[in-house]
Amino acid sequence: MIGRIHSFESFGTVDGPGIRFVVFMQGCPLRCQYCHNPDTWEGSGGTEYSASEVAARVARYKNYYGDKGGVTVSGGEPLLQMDFVIELFRLCKAQGITTCADTTGITFNPNDPESVKKHERLLEVCDLFLLDIKHIDLDKHKTLTGLSNERPLAFAKFLSNHGKRVWIRHVLVPTFTDDDESLKKLRAFLDTLTSVEKVEVLPYHTMGEVKYEKLGIPYPLKGVQPPTKERVLNAKRILTE
Repeated sequence: MIGRIHSFESFGTVDGPGIRFVVFMQGCPLRCQYCHNPDTWEGSGGTEYSASEVAARVARYKNYYGDKGGVTVSGGEPLLQMDFVIELFRLCKAQGITTCADTTGITFNPNDPESVKKHERLLEVCDLFLLDIKHIDLDKHKTLTGLSNERPLAFAKFLSNHGKRVWIRHVLVPTFTDDDESLKKLRAFLDTLTSVEKVEVLPYHTMGEVKYEKLGIPYPLKGVQPPTKERVLNAKRILTE
């Protein structure tokens, strides 16, 4: 099984619990205005690796993972390469390494039996999902990412119905995702889910702007500043207390 990989991080500490080997997959259908990895968008980019090659890399650091750490696939949108991820996770779990997927849920189609079946196969080998919910409002989600939020929200329900461990991630962008009304609507949705262990508020930053310049892509949020400490605390209070 061959996958296209953008890059690796051998000692990640922000992509799930513990110390994690992070595999950044190539390709993403979303065009989030605050994306800091535009170089992962094109599915034809990156470098080809077999699942066994990547699993061998992950296994090299097994002694550092402890009880909490393991491997995380991120991106890009890693589930665009679902078959590769399933095979990689199968190989890792065979070596006692825990698995985590950092995803938007955009690949899940609840109306397609084949899509549901494939995602059910993923659930068998994935221990934890980091689910990025970009915006709770349909129209604002389209403006922010270019696509509807129907599939991500359906995937959240799907994970909840199957009792899968989930951490919710929400990027806080001033004037886009930080208004109290949207945050309260998101909290109301999260309250309908039964397997959310944690909600992470991720403050928007401008570190990706230099990548846009190098790629010759206009930066959509030019001039937008990171949220203040007060707005971050406000979002955490609404979403987590």
